[in-house]
Amino acid sequence: MKRILYAAAAAILSLAGPVVAAPLEAYGRLPKIEDVNISPDGKRYAVSGTNGEQRLLIVRRVEDDKLVIAIGAGSQKIRDVRWAGSDHLIVTTSQTTSVMDVVGDRREWMTSLVLNVAKSRAGPLLAKKERSMNVVMRLPEVRFIKNRPFVYAEGIHFLDDAGVLSVFRHDLANGKVDLLQAADRNIDDWEISPTGVPFAKSLYEQQSGQWSLRLLGPEGWTPVETSISPYGSPGIAGLGRQGASVVTWAPTNENGDVVLREYSLSGSIDLPQSFDKLFFDPGTSALIGGYELVGEVGRHTFFNPADTAAWNAVSDIYKGRAAQLVSWSANRRQVIVLVEDPAAGPTYAVVDLDAGSNRLIGAVYPELTPEDVSEVRHIAYKAADGLELTGYLTLPRGKDPKNLPLIVLPHGGPAVRDTPGFDWWSQALAARGYAVLQPNFRGSDGFGRKFLEAGFGEWGRKMQTDLSDGVRDLAGKGLIDPKRVCIVGASYGGYAALAGTTLEKGVYRCAVSVAGVSDLKQMVTQTPRTYGSSTRNARTRYWLRFWGVDDRRSPDLAAISPALQAAKADAPILLIHGKDDTVVPYEQTRLMADALTKAGKKVEVVTLNGEDHWLSRGDTRLLMLQAATAFLERENPPK
Repeated sequence: MKRILYAAAAAILSLAGPVVAAPLEAYGRLPKIEDVNISPDGKRYAVSGTNGEQRLLIVRRVEDDKLVIAIGAGSQKIRDVRWAGSDHLIVTTSQTTSVMDVVGDRREWMTSLVLNVAKSRAGPLLAKKERSMNVVMRLPEVRFIKNRPFVYAEGIHFLDDAGVLSVFRHDLANGKVDLLQAADRNIDDWEISPTGVPFAKSLYEQQSGQWSLRLLGPEGWTPVETSISPYGSPGIAGLGRQGASVVTWAPTNENGDVVLREYSLSGSIDLPQSFDKLFFDPGTSALIGGYELVGEVGRHTFFNPADTAAWNAVSDIYKGRAAQLVSWSANRRQVIVLVEDPAAGPTYAVVDLDAGSNRLIGAVYPELTPEDVSEVRHIAYKAADGLELTGYLTLPRGKDPKNLPLIVLPHGGPAVRDTPGFDWWSQALAARGYAVLQPNFRGSDGFGRKFLEAGFGEWGRKMQTDLSDGVRDLAGKGLIDPKRVCIVGASYGGYAALAGTTLEKGVYRCAVSVAGVSDLKQMVTQTPRTYGSSTRNARTRYWLRFWGVDDRRSPDLAAISPALQAAKADAPILLIHGKDDTVVPYEQTRLMADALTKAGKKVEVVTLNGEDHWLSRGDTRLLMLQAATAFLERENPPK
């Protein structure tokens, strides 16, 4: 979820007197509220949240906040909650497991259940269909047929002992599950028409990289787009603005930038907006607008002037703060918003335009007070080769911003970006007395295709020096002490942390890698069979392009693989990794630990049992933060 923070009047924070840091638990626990969705009729809202390690689903009335139902989900990882009409909720959870050797590798499998809110009764979405698995491959969708809600899900159906991606329909009135469409192995996405018929399908051939989009017309399935998309399928983002159209992200405009393209049987059109998040009508599921970050300010755009007016009425309530639309009723009169304040963490609120009311639902991190939130500054600097870079600098509250100890915190991806707003990890480190730099290095997304492609071939090279160039810029301005700098990161950020101590010299006093890649050749070899048994697949091509080699056996990979350069490590390293990681295998940490130990280097390992790539469990997420902070305070004391 994108997060927005206005920089208004935050400078006073650095002038405050000595403060007592909040406990790490206040930052490191799972968010108290993870998501909120309002029913189409605007009468109830559903909150998915946590209570310690346990996840909860709570439904309340908008009118008076009266509790309707509360259900404990235990330790299940709730990934999505959405309304199917105003009386049913579709709850999707996931777990890391191997299932019947369908794919072979352990992966994150999703299942969905139907909750009848009125009757307090729940059951599996797809459990009643023979020769089918009770798993969903994508989040279910809802369509209203003659004013009755039906749920459509992409799952796996077995034909001749082979599981294929298929479309199922669940009738909420009687629980009946129908198989609507079975697929061949190249179909990777479907879209359902407003009348409940599978009418669009995305096909992707892993070895060739050919992508095709087909729509159902009077003469059958008609190709409307065929192109080479070497690094993955664009898939289908949802229904378009008209009932017989779909939208998808297409990286094919004249600048090579990703655009939102709408397809119908009569042709296609590129929408002018570059949305980060799409909004669909709660009733028709048609695209109605989106949200994007423009500079440092979030912007909502809607195609219908009435929707624009409704949103303007909501945003006027929160002037001076950044409010982002989360969900709203079918008539746009009851609205859930996520509100960011420069002096506090994010909170959820419900606005009733008919009643003229707005009410706080709750804070995402309720244990934090304004005194526990540090200032975040937007910064700009130049890389050594002149490339303009930006990022965010969190300054520890109550400290003079001079000669501060620094933590460089590069984001994962790497083709994502850091955004302004509350970040629990950087805020926790700032509370311990560190300045925290989050640079949007080359290869980050959100700054145009050219900026992203500037990262191709620059893993361990210019993508790495973009980080240390940021350190030098801050040191030159007197903000940080260049002799007291450590690097911390997860996923790609974990790789950057390892590279910072093995591929660069004398920049960092220590490094913390959470689920970081250490051996690039092994990483691409460990590509799950989900992407095809051959090494010729989109995922492999994507990595090789970023790494700047043509073949996974290239000897050039050794030079940018920290595990193979462990003998050059010039600072202590802490390795943290979840055993249930299905994105970066735990083996990557074992390889790095063995290499560092063999080279006689200082290394520590913390294993997070039962944890996935995204730190979805509360106890292990907190353990990660505690272990990382203790290591940093020992190797790079903030005082």
